[in-house]
Amino acid sequence: MYIPKHFRAENEEEIFSFMQQYSFATIVTAKNNLPIATHLPFTVSRKEGRITMAAHFAKANDQWKDLDGGRVLVIFSEPHAYISPKHYDKEQSVPTWNYISVHAYGNASLVSEPGAAMAMLEDMINQYEPGYKVQWDGLPLEFKLKMLNGIVAFEIHVDDLQAVQKLSQNKSAVEQKRIVDTLSASPHESEKKIAEYMARNLE
Repeated sequence: MYIPKHFRAENEEEIFSFMQQYSFATIVTAKNNLPIATHLPFTVSRKEGRITMAAHFAKANDQWKDLDGGRVLVIFSEPHAYISPKHYDKEQSVPTWNYISVHAYGNASLVSEPGAAMAMLEDMINQYEPGYKVQWDGLPLEFKLKMLNGIVAFEIHVDDLQAVQKLSQNKSAVEQKRIVDTLSASPHESEKKIAEYMARNLE
């Protein structure tokens, strides 16, 4: 990913936290020189000191067939905001966009053992809706196995993490403050989130 030096993010803890918070991501593979992408919820954790991402495809989605042992890209990208040149001191300025994005690369492996795949599903339940776990625990095993048979679970061990935080770092503190004030008052949640990230940098 192209990252200008002003905007490169290198704090792994912050990147890891971002991936966990914005965990509905895009997985990209390639087949016959054609990029293929699917949008999936992930669980993001650390195993043996490495960041590990886990998710599952619907078995009907043939992308999983190109996954095992292959190199993949998962893109985490959520809050973003249009930045008007009205915030800048110089008249000769142009609009831009502020955003945060993480590109995580690694080798994927399919999780075919039913117990391990079931544990991954339960990890996902615990992350996204812990209260549903009570209902899940009461469901018949036959139903669970039927659901499990309709998916393909996989893990990716991250070995290359690239992150960008484009938050007007190349502008003056006064200009950044104007942007933060405007975005903080926005009715759009994404713009408010960008304002929060920018405000942290100004502290």
